[in-house]
Amino acid sequence: MEEEFLLVDTETRRTVPRAAAVLARAIKTSAVPETAFQTELVATQVEAATGVCSDLPGLRGQLAEARECLAKAAVAEGVRLVATGIPVLAGPTAPFMPGEHFARVSEILAGAVAGYEACGCHVHVGVPDPELAVAVVNHLRPWLPTLLALSANSPFDRGCDSGYGSWRVQTQARFPGFGVPPWSGSAAEYDRRLERLVDLGVLADRTTTYWLARPSPRLPTVEVRAADTAPTVDEAVLQAALVRALVRTALDDLAAGREAPPVADQVCATALWSAARHGLDGPGIHPVDERRVPATWLLDELLVRVRPALEDAGDEAVVNALVREVRHRGTGAVRQRDAAADGLPGVVDMLVRQTGGG
Repeated sequence: MEEEFLLVDTETRRTVPRAAAVLARAIKTSAVPETAFQTELVATQVEAATGVCSDLPGLRGQLAEARECLAKAAVAEGVRLVATGIPVLAGPTAPFMPGEHFARVSEILAGAVAGYEACGCHVHVGVPDPELAVAVVNHLRPWLPTLLALSANSPFDRGCDSGYGSWRVQTQARFPGFGVPPWSGSAAEYDRRLERLVDLGVLADRTTTYWLARPSPRLPTVEVRAADTAPTVDEAVLQAALVRALVRTALDDLAAGREAPPVADQVCATALWSAARHGLDGPGIHPVDERRVPATWLLDELLVRVRPALEDAGDEAVVNALVREVRHRGTGAVRQRDAAADGLPGVVDMLVRQTGGG
């Protein structure tokens, strides 16, 4: 699992480009050998990647320890670690991190990536066969908007309420090919689609897709990137549990000869927009039935779909408790707006507390 975070100044609560110093300190002091701390596109962001985990308690421990290590390193450098999809209060335009890859991405995207400081939560689930990985992604397509709605945690954009639960998605929608991936009939078809986008000059290379689910270009996994960065460790664990259960359910369907349901690309895009706009507090769009329903109905349907996989993994009780908690407290976006009653600096302070506390 990979989590992206922002760094903010202690006094102004605005983002600051201190990634290199914070990462160097975290790497030096880390007691978590499984965790990899690494850079992201801009110097206000840092990322922590766990090792391979087989159960939720083990994952939770790695996530919590990584966050604690990064948070302590940030404090030692005079800044704070924040888990939010978009800065609440942005500082000056952040410089890109050095490296040929980041330079190529910024060259292609130009103004579309200017001021980009978006953070997501990525879950990898082992699927070593490339053909199966592509088929699993087809099965995941209808559920990516619901994973986003559950995770919405970026309502503010540079001091203004965007009106969205996840403004991160609107920021990333400027990138070519962003969103729910197209249906692919085979690994060869998927590879040809990637090669075409690279040849057309809109992707830096085969590793730089902007789809919200994909066969990982580096690992024998399916990677799901639908969620905003989770405000708490518990909400990160919830995303991981649901993604793993969706992948296991897809594998069971494929073993039984059940192909993914046909879902129109435009309907998927509309469902994703609705999830970003409303989170769980409003309408959603059922990608298969092509109709508006309450977003919470889609979450209930997802839970029903993955129940056997959750039961088999021993995760059902944990997931049900975590879902009840989100429904009770609201998504990260709801809690940010509630905290904004005391001013936006208070939102950042709340996010700092949530980030390290789980």
